[in-house]
Amino acid sequence: MTLRAEARAHERMDRFYSSVRALGRFWIWFFFKDVAVVRADRVPPGGPVLLCINHPNNLIDSLLVGGALPRKVHYLATAALFRNPLVARFLAACGAIPVYRKQDEPTRMDRNVEAFAACFRTLEAGRVIGIYPEGTTHAESRVQRIKTGAARIALEYETGGRGAPLTVIPVGLAFDARKSFRSRVRVSFGEPIAVAPYAALHRQEPLRAVDALTTAIQEGMQAEVLHVARPERQELLRALEQVYRGDLIRELEEERGLGGRQIDPLRLSRTIADAVAHFEEREPERVARIWEGLQHYRGLLAAYRVRDQAVRALAERRPARARMRQSWEALVGLPLFAYGVVVNGLPYLLPRFLARRTARKETDYATTRLLASVVAFPLFWALETWVVWRLAGLGWALAFAVSLPVSGLLAYRYLGGVGRLRSRLRLGWLSLRHRQLAGRLLAGRQALVAELERAKDDYLRATRGSSF
Repeated sequence: MTLRAEARAHERMDRFYSSVRALGRFWIWFFFKDVAVVRADRVPPGGPVLLCINHPNNLIDSLLVGGALPRKVHYLATAALFRNPLVARFLAACGAIPVYRKQDEPTRMDRNVEAFAACFRTLEAGRVIGIYPEGTTHAESRVQRIKTGAARIALEYETGGRGAPLTVIPVGLAFDARKSFRSRVRVSFGEPIAVAPYAALHRQEPLRAVDALTTAIQEGMQAEVLHVARPERQELLRALEQVYRGDLIRELEEERGLGGRQIDPLRLSRTIADAVAHFEEREPERVARIWEGLQHYRGLLAAYRVRDQAVRALAERRPARARMRQSWEALVGLPLFAYGVVVNGLPYLLPRFLARRTARKETDYATTRLLASVVAFPLFWALETWVVWRLAGLGWALAFAVSLPVSGLLAYRYLGGVGRLRSRLRLGWLSLRHRQLAGRLLAGRQALVAELERAKDDYLRATRGSSF
């Protein structure tokens, strides 16, 4: 292939990638309530870049990082995905590079020489490569021990005098609720890692240089997510966040005048994790007491089928004006909710059903649901729009088509409000019928929060300079 023909092929492929990226950005906007992109400007506008990304959510991870950056990202993907000819052509058109993992292709590991050569050609052309150094998806709140592939690519490129200096950037993906529709996600780009010092060592001690750079990449990735080194601590931290993080956010808003966008949830979660580690080392009986209180309170919530939000609202005793406004909004929004459910109910429920039945593990669920939604929503929307066009004409059909995604999002938001309202009504009914039981819930939460407040104050005094 001549240079001109190769350039034309890259141009066509980039146009295809741009189309896929635009489509992916729409579905990411539709699927997630909020995507917080942090420090994307650390990725330079030109030159070779190696992105080292954690891997909590399968295909969605690539859509998020690709959607956050204006540059084309060439992802390293397992060769198992290339077995289907149609999928292989699609991935190749998007610039993906197949790699052979031992667990997938034990007899074809020698072909990774081709994968490395493809990476070097991509970097020499001044492009961006995205790699998942953990090697597989996982549902744990930590970065697993990464493989050495990213460091080997970076060092062999840098020491080979292949082109412009390489920029290595760790990337952290953090999901509030991995499996939930309309949840929040954070895409954070870390401090670039200088390769030159490791390249100098690589010329004398290659293995030591690879290990040292791998450790630096590991630490860089851990800095961009909530990294919980001990898996057994994850459930405790999750329970603490569910019960206490909302109180901390409200405290920051009221005492420091911060807005919701000014509060970094990752920093808050990391401080909670640091506080737990602090007390586990110095006062393990205190951590055990808090964990026991959390389990007891969560048990009461489950027994009475009440959400923590309802108990918190009862403790706050919101002003009558706020309650009236909420009731008025619920009344006005009911017709919009009904319309959204009628026209979007089936394409919403069908992907969820398929994901529950077919996803092999937790990290596959959201990707399966998203891919099913990409098919189900346009199919149902097209069919419904065609029916309206046949019955009412083109003008009504166009207006109806525009209303479909908007009404779906409004209906889902309203549904969340209905769930919260139902929980509050159940708690109110419980208060009327069994005042003592409702009192136990409220007293249990207040005692738990008081214990956490004392722990927070003690932690801040013991670690001067720390803050929530």
